[in-house]
Amino acid sequence: MYHYSVSQWLFFFFFYCFFGWCFESTYVSICQKKPVNRGFIRGPFLPLYGSGAILMLVVSGPVRDNLVLTYLAGCVGATALEYVTGVVMESLFKVRYWDYSHKKLNFQGQICLESTLCWGFLTILMTRVVHGPVEALAEKIPAHVLTVLVTAVLVGFSMDFLASFRAAMDLRDVLIMAEQAKQEMERMQKRLDVLIAVARDDLEQREEKNQLRREEMNQRREELLGSIEESFARLREALPGSEFLREKREEIQELREKYIGDKREGEVKLNSFLVDIGRRGMLKGNPTMTSRRFQETLEELKRSAASYNNKKKTAAKEGAVHASEREKHE
Repeated sequence: MYHYSVSQWLFFFFFYCFFGWCFESTYVSICQKKPVNRGFIRGPFLPLYGSGAILMLVVSGPVRDNLVLTYLAGCVGATALEYVTGVVMESLFKVRYWDYSHKKLNFQGQICLESTLCWGFLTILMTRVVHGPVEALAEKIPAHVLTVLVTAVLVGFSMDFLASFRAAMDLRDVLIMAEQAKQEMERMQKRLDVLIAVARDDLEQREEKNQLRREEMNQRREELLGSIEESFARLREALPGSEFLREKREEIQELREKYIGDKREGEVKLNSFLVDIGRRGMLKGNPTMTSRRFQETLEELKRSAASYNNKKKTAAKEGAVHASEREKHE
C-alpha cells in the first residue's frame, strides 16, 4: 500500500489534474484546429484525471506487484469512477461532458469497453512509469513547503470549482428555461390552431346559414321590399363573422402577452449568460458537450455563444483600427 501524508496526496491530485488538462487541451485543440481550454473549471486542471489517478493508486496498491491484477483493478476502479461522475454531473447539470453513445459496447453513453481497456493500460503506465518520478519529486519538497504549496493551490482550485459549478448550474437553468419556453410556445400554437379550426367551422356553419337565408330572402324579395327595416335586420344577420373568435379574444390576447413576456425573459437570461466570459468559456472548452433532453436547445446556445464571441472579436478589431487611425491623425 502507499503511505503518503495528506499534503502529498493533494500534491498528486493537483499534479495529475494539471497533467490531464495538458493532455486533453492539446488533443482537443488539435482536433478543433484552434486553442481550447479544456475542462469543467477555468484553471488548468481536470478534476476527473486527478480523481482517477488517486483512485488508480488506491485500487492498485494491494496488487501493484501483479501486472494482471493491476490492470484489472485499474479497469474496474476507473470505469466505476467515470460512470458515477458522469451520471452525477448529468443529473445535476442536465448535460454530458463526455458521451460514448457513438462507441461500440457502451453503457448509457457514460462508459464503454474501449475506455475501460484504456484505463487499465493507463493504470499500469502510471503505477509503473509515471508515478515513480512524481513520488520522488513530492518527497524532495520539504514538508512545510509542500503544505503551503498545496494549501495555496487548494484555495485557488476551490474558488475556481465553485465559480464553475455556479456557471454550470446557470447553464442548466438556461437550458430548462429555454426548453420550457419552447414547450409553452408549442402549447400556445396548438391552442391557437384549435381556436382557428373551431372558428373556421363556425364561419362555415354561418356561411351555410347565410346561404339559406339568402335563398329565403330571394324567395321573399317581393315581401321584404315593403319593409326596409326588416330587410336591414336580415342583412346584418347575414354578414359573415365569428362569434366564437370574439368570445375567445381575451384568451388569445392573454396567450399573446404571455408569449411576449416569456420571450423577453428568455432573451434577458440568455444575454446574461453570454455576457459572462466564464460561462461562454464553459461552452467553448467542452465542444463535445451533449444533452439527451436539451440537445437542440444546447446547440442553439452554443451557436449563440459562438456568434457572441465573433461579435466581440469584430468589435475589438474595429476598435483597434479606429484607435490606430486616431493616432495617425494626431
